Amino acid sequence: MRKALRWLLALTVFIGTLSTAEAATAAQPEATNTTTSSTDTDIKDRLLAIPGMSLIEEKPYPGYRFFVLNYTQPVDHHDPAKGTFQQRITVLHKGVDRPTVFYTGGYNVSTTPSRREPTQIVDGNQVSLEYRFFTPSRPSPADWSTLDIWQAASDQHRLFQALKQVYTHNWIATGGSKGGMTATYYERFYPGDMDGVVAYVAPNDVVNDEDSAYDRFFASVGTKECRDKLNAVQREALVRREPLEKKYAQYAADNGYTFTTIGSLDRAYEAVVLDYVWGFWQYSLLKDCDTIPADAKNATDQAIWDSVDTISGFSAYTDQGLETYTPYYYQAGTQLGAPTIHFPYIEKKLIRYGYQPPRNFVPRSIPMRFEPWAMRDVDTWVRHHAHHMLYVYGQNDPWGAERFRLGHGARDAYVFTAPGMNHGANVAGLVPEQKALATARILQWAGVASPAVQADPAAARPLARHDAKLDARDVEREQALRP
Repeated sequence: MRKALRWLLALTVFIGTLSTAEAATAAQPEATNTTTSSTDTDIKDRLLAIPGMSLIEEKPYPGYRFFVLNYTQPVDHHDPAKGTFQQRITVLHKGVDRPTVFYTGGYNVSTTPSRREPTQIVDGNQVSLEYRFFTPSRPSPADWSTLDIWQAASDQHRLFQALKQVYTHNWIATGGSKGGMTATYYERFYPGDMDGVVAYVAPNDVVNDEDSAYDRFFASVGTKECRDKLNAVQREALVRREPLEKKYAQYAADNGYTFTTIGSLDRAYEAVVLDYVWGFWQYSLLKDCDTIPADAKNATDQAIWDSVDTISGFSAYTDQGLETYTPYYYQAGTQLGAPTIHFPYIEKKLIRYGYQPPRNFVPRSIPMRFEPWAMRDVDTWVRHHAHHMLYVYGQNDPWGAERFRLGHGARDAYVFTAPGMNHGANVAGLVPEQKALATARILQWAGVASPAVQADPAAARPLARHDAKLDARDVEREQALRP
């Protein structure tokens, strides 16, 4: 998956109101500090007793203990003698008598207390891991050949082995988008670690050069009226390339932006414009079509600029916008793959570069070689060996056009689609029957399903109350269109 959506629009998730009968189960007691029933050692001391674990800071949060930590990892799990680096993690501690959710976003880790949907469902602990090579979790010097899906899965495996001494109950891996991919790869390489996997909106680019599924998606997503409005603004931005690029040059000068990695302002401009339609559907809803200029041909230059900048972000393909995501583009160009789509409503003369490959977004000093077998291997494994795995996709999310699918070898595994939802799709957005089943399976895998839930999935509800602060997914803009 390649791109760069300049803004990560995350939605606020409403999990649903608990019934009076569930209120006692949903109550959130203070976090317990003990590690076993036979010791009263403080949880911080137990964590710091793990070899290689060090404390960055502890932040208070009602009902929990929240730690930001560093964990020493080998640069190369094939050859630990090659050195180590510090990998940043966080631990949201509820109690050692609770299950644990292992969250990976696939990028930097947030150091603000937050709770992913499976954590709320099982009312458990949450361990969150920063992906290797995202600063500050980057080896120095950086040997980029050690940035691959097996090495990252081995980071998770090693951390799990260390923390399992403290959190001895069931574990569930989860993540969204690239994090959902990461959770899948972890399960593929270390299928004995987790008791379940919940992967959200996880792309699966099995054959890098075959991307017709994306073209079919964009030909039918939403409504024709909305598609026509978006297509018209995108085309108009290319028709007005000369005046808008002058505006772009001034914008770059005012902000100190440069274009060494991608090669030119012209290349960056076209990349931003071509991401426009994809970016809208990734993070917007059908109702948001009302914000798109209705008559692009007669709109002002400023109106076209503002719409493209809001959705795609003109800083995304600058050196400064790309730098944070170099590890992602490196992986997209070496193993993950990157989509390419066509633009039948735009004359060929208006498009100079098309969707550019990940190689164009990584400094030339970093060598890259694509491994086409990597995703085929994972896809084959999921189809034939998926066990206790749940995939959730959004109906209107472009990244779901190429998704994970299950074959005859899959057991107790599911692929569900949330109607009308985008890249923020979740269990709460599924149709009632699927929502209940997904919730019940997560509870079962975590080892906390009640007899009533085991007898009837319709009885399944999240065990923890919704917390507006912990569970909030506020709008935050990042300059990058990516999974």
